[in-house]
Amino acid sequence: MCGIVGVTGNLKARDILMEGLHRLEYRGYDSAGVAMMDSSGTVRRARAAGKVANLGAELTDEIIGQTGIAHTRWATHGAATRENAHPHTAGRVTLVHNGIIENYKNLRVDLAAQGRDFSSETDTEVLAHLLDSAIASTGDPRTALLATLGKLEGAFAFAAIIEGEPDLLLGACRGAPLVAATGPSSGFLASDIMAITGAAQTVIYLHEGDAVIVRPNQVEVFDTAGQRVERPAAPAPTSLVLAEKGNYRHFMQKEIYEQPEVVGHTLSGYLDPVAGEVRPREGIDFSAASRLLIVGCGTASYAGQIAEYWFEALAGLPVEVDIASEFRYRKPAFMPNDVALFISQSGETADTLEAMRMCKAAGLTTIVLVNSPLSTMAREADIVAPTMAGPEIGVASTKAFTCQLGSLAALAVLAGVQRGRIDAAEQASHVTRLMGIPGLMAQALRIEDQINHLAGELAQASIVLYLGRNEFFPMAMEGALKLKEISYIHAEGYAAGELKHGPIALIEDDVAVIVIAPYDELFTKTRSSIQEVRARGARVIAITDDLGAAALDGEASAIITLPRAEGLAAPLVAAVAVQLLAYYVAVHKGTDVDQPRNLAKSVTVE
Repeated sequence: MCGIVGVTGNLKARDILMEGLHRLEYRGYDSAGVAMMDSSGTVRRARAAGKVANLGAELTDEIIGQTGIAHTRWATHGAATRENAHPHTAGRVTLVHNGIIENYKNLRVDLAAQGRDFSSETDTEVLAHLLDSAIASTGDPRTALLATLGKLEGAFAFAAIIEGEPDLLLGACRGAPLVAATGPSSGFLASDIMAITGAAQTVIYLHEGDAVIVRPNQVEVFDTAGQRVERPAAPAPTSLVLAEKGNYRHFMQKEIYEQPEVVGHTLSGYLDPVAGEVRPREGIDFSAASRLLIVGCGTASYAGQIAEYWFEALAGLPVEVDIASEFRYRKPAFMPNDVALFISQSGETADTLEAMRMCKAAGLTTIVLVNSPLSTMAREADIVAPTMAGPEIGVASTKAFTCQLGSLAALAVLAGVQRGRIDAAEQASHVTRLMGIPGLMAQALRIEDQINHLAGELAQASIVLYLGRNEFFPMAMEGALKLKEISYIHAEGYAAGELKHGPIALIEDDVAVIVIAPYDELFTKTRSSIQEVRARGARVIAITDDLGAAALDGEASAIITLPRAEGLAAPLVAAVAVQLLAYYVAVHKGTDVDQPRNLAKSVTVE
């Protein structure tokens, strides 16, 4: 995960920036940089590929001042090189940025037509040029900032300094976190309050879509309409332990909200948006595979079941998904050229690890999709396919799950290319849709208040059924698992087409049925399932998009409307709704959300 630190009006600015970068190292990154403005308003910067320690070696005595910005980068657009490292400078603007600017290609073409030159492959440099162009046109940083935001698509957070403005930081966030803070005669911006804990005295957690202007001991916030707004200021945490959760009530809530950012980082490791291609991964070749075995436990297994639909549809590759604890003991029969993919957040899950060892001993190529690159599974597998979810504290997996889905979606496209089922144009289309997922997830998070209201009623239910078709069938099972894990309500997920084969016997007055029903080619069939359970007295909550909401008007008791997402993106967007629903039901019931009873984060015994 990328990290942003910014400070103005502080004699120890350089020390604060470097300490902030060190505190953000745990999130993962591949380059780092810092830019500082001296008392004359001149900006100087240092950048380095690799670790923050490498950056320290690049710092000179000329890089000093009371105002500056710093960044740890996980490569998205462009390789992990010094040239692509942040901060990026364009004219008077120097800028650091987290996230993805989805429309950067079109913006770059327009800026190039204005005579602007680019020295990197990044979308960040495009943003710097765009802001500099707006400042040159308006002469006013506030006006330029708001005008720039109106042209951006995607999920992002950024901080900028402007040459000649020695006491000014500009920032904004949409689908990625950013906090503003003040201290004695100082102002701060950071993607994580941990970066400035100890230096800041008060903190403002910016809202979705906010723009911010920070001066020493002064913060001005503007909403999506460009109007000045007051956001509540709170005492800044005094220890890193207190800072870790930020302003969220639970780690699970924080981790749900981190998803646009971490899914974007994960996808960036698999996709080359400049070339419109999935990056080849050393050792991964599905072209001659006879079958793909996917093995995992719990949520990881459901991620694999969703991916089964993708690999078979896009690549024509037969897939078999197994629960690790069963796979180990059923004496599975292997075929020549089988490839085995194991999914684990921790890389230490006992059943999954032993299943992997069994396949490795049988001579199969083993791939592990894992969030912990130093784990046992990562060390023992033939190939490691990483996710970039960062540490996940809540026992109920959220961001690890969606990062797994993002990785699996990219690998399914890669398999389609390698097996000759996807041509260059189709690959580019898939990459564009995948890169748009973080922005869609950020939009989906805006339904939180509606879901909180629905959860108050759902918390009274004794049984909840989830229904879905195609890849939304395993998503229904994942939704039911989340609800069971943290609210202790009995919940089950079913394929909507199986309703008449038994589950419909459970339907009676006021039984809650949650139906995942995007407006796709199977919508009409899913709609018939809604009508069947509604006719028998069920209270139906439909999770759909705008077209589905219009079609279901009057047919569901409540409708949760998500942004319209097509193809591979749709399950990740739906995941936001099922996670928020489970979370708020548990909050209303008063359960221990982050550490539910009888459960452990990593199951390292049978």
